[in-house]
Amino acid sequence: ASVMIRRYVSLGNPLNATALSAIGLGYLCLLNATELNKIDSNSLKLVSLDPSACQQPTKNILYAKAKQAFSDQHNLPAYYKLIEPYLGGAPAVDLRALSKGNVNMNVSTLAKLRYDSLMSLTPSEVQSLLGINLRELTKWQNALPILDWIRRQKQSELDKLHIGLTGGTQEGYINIVTPKFQQPSSAPLGPVAMVLHLLPALLTSFLMMSVLS
Repeated sequence: ASVMIRRYVSLGNPLNATALSAIGLGYLCLLNATELNKIDSNSLKLVSLDPSACQQPTKNILYAKAKQAFSDQHNLPAYYKLIEPYLGGAPAVDLRALSKGNVNMNVSTLAKLRYDSLMSLTPSEVQSLLGINLRELTKWQNALPILDWIRRQKQSELDKLHIGLTGGTQEGYINIVTPKFQQPSSAPLGPVAMVLHLLPALLTSFLMMSVLS
C-alpha cells in the first residue's frame, strides 16, 4: 500500500482530504517528509487525523500543517479543539502561547507532547495548560514522560502547585567530595632517590669510622 501511495504522489496527484481519507492514518505515518509536505494544509479542515502514533518528525510536519490550516481561527475558543490532535508536534513556544488561553488540557494530551517541548515547560506553565485538570497530574507522576518532567523541576516549584507532587530536585544540599590521597608508589627507586634514601645510613657509618679512627 505504501508503494501505491508513493506512486500516487509521484504522479503529481494532490494529498487532499479525499486522498487522506483513502490513505488512512496507518499508512499516513509511513510517508516521508517530502510526501508529507505535499499535503494541502486546507485539507486538514475536512478530515480528522490523530497522528499521535506516528514518528516524531511526522508529527512535527503535521502540526505545522494544522497550525497553518486553522490559523484563521487562532483567537477563537474552537482553535484548541481543532489543534489538539496535532499537539504532539508543537514546539514549546506554541505551548506557552496556548497556556495563556484557558485551554484545560487533558493530562493524557500533556503526556503525548513532544518530549523536548514538555521538558522545557515550567510547573507554572503546566498549571496554566491543565487548568481544571491539574489534580489529575498526580495520577501520572510515576509514568513517563511525566516522571522525567517532575525530576527536572525544583521541588519548591512543584510544591507551589499544591497537589502533592514529589520527586523534584531538592535545594540546599552540598555535595561532599572525599579527598583522594595519592598512594605510595611501589615502583623501583631511581638513582637519585636511592642515594637520598640511603644518605642517613651512609652519614652514620662515616661518623662512626671518624670516631674510631
